[in-house]
Amino acid sequence: MEKWVCTVCGYVYDPEIGDPDNGVEPGTAFEEIGDDWVCPDCGVGKEMFEKEE
Repeated sequence: MEKWVCTVCGYVYDPEIGDPDNGVEPGTAFEEIGDDWVCPDCGVGKEMFEKEE
């Protein structure tokens, strides 16, 4: 699974880890996260993330 990077603060969403503190279980692909999810570090929406190269 691909990692995604917040273009605002640099937070990396790793699907193997997920974001359990915000209800995203480990193993959840970025595309499967709800549209209401925001970056846990800076609060921007999913549209501000890009696939890690």
